[in-house]
Amino acid sequence: MSINFIPTLALTAGEPAGIGPDLCVQVAQHALACNLVVIADRELLLARAHQLQLPLKLIDAASTAPSQHKAGCLQVLHIPLTEPAVPGTLNPANAHYILATLQYAVEACKTGRFDGMVTAPVHKGVINDAGIPFTGHTEYLSQLTHSPVVMMLAGGNMRVTLATTHLPLKEVAAAITADRIESKLRIIQRDLITRFMLDKPRIAVAGLNPHAGESGHLGREEIDIIIPVLNKLRTEGMHLIGPIPADTLFNPAQLQQYDCIFTMYHDQGLPVLKHASFGGGVNITLGLPIIRTSVDHGTALELAATGRAHTGSLLAAIEMAMQLARNQALLLRHAP
Repeated sequence: MSINFIPTLALTAGEPAGIGPDLCVQVAQHALACNLVVIADRELLLARAHQLQLPLKLIDAASTAPSQHKAGCLQVLHIPLTEPAVPGTLNPANAHYILATLQYAVEACKTGRFDGMVTAPVHKGVINDAGIPFTGHTEYLSQLTHSPVVMMLAGGNMRVTLATTHLPLKEVAAAITADRIESKLRIIQRDLITRFMLDKPRIAVAGLNPHAGESGHLGREEIDIIIPVLNKLRTEGMHLIGPIPADTLFNPAQLQQYDCIFTMYHDQGLPVLKHASFGGGVNITLGLPIIRTSVDHGTALELAATGRAHTGSLLAAIEMAMQLARNQALLLRHAP
């Protein structure tokens, strides 16, 4: 593939009262090796740039051919807010605006207008307060694309994936089924090969229980569910290690032997990764027919319009989306 390939990426600005608009304005100050199009209310971006005292020139992406991002400029696809946003103050009236930006980005990725999408953080609570059931970006994008998905976070030289995502802890054990483990591992295997260009990925699998069940004395999910699935997939050539007790899974000496870690629930894998990379980690949704990356943090309402929000995770998410888009283009070029 030519090194001149420049991906075109959509960036959704997220919760308008949070730091998402700040991050868009701050990222606009950097030169980037992509065509970056922000999907947001243009007046919101201009207001936030004024509050941050940062220069910003907006370019109407609906009437302009894509062009490589230049510092101080933003290509914008305008979707209007329902009500003006006040930094730090959530407003359920704008929930539909937030979802409209995501819907637009997904459809434009599916049609090929964008090579991938990057998302700034949303606030789950205010969307639910608007009467819209919403458990997170990952689940919502799964619904929009009718695709089974896996949440991955990458950072600190680790890739961590989850069997379950935003579930109450008391519901996790019942959700660990053979079908779920098998389907998630198949998605992880496929995307590590096709998106990350790993020929034979090495996937370390965590146990659910302390000490991975201690031979059944601390729970039988490993014996009855996880191990049979791993054995089945090993016969198909998948390189799976485990189940490994979660308290030893992240041993630094062992991590370099894994291309990816598969954990059973949200707070089993993500605290370690975020300790190692917070502010520079990337959330990646595997299993989608499109490329989607995001930041590793929330809306930080208290930082909105203060100039104290850090762009490290968003820049990392943009860089990751660019790399995945290049990998995808390379595969398409060499497809039979």
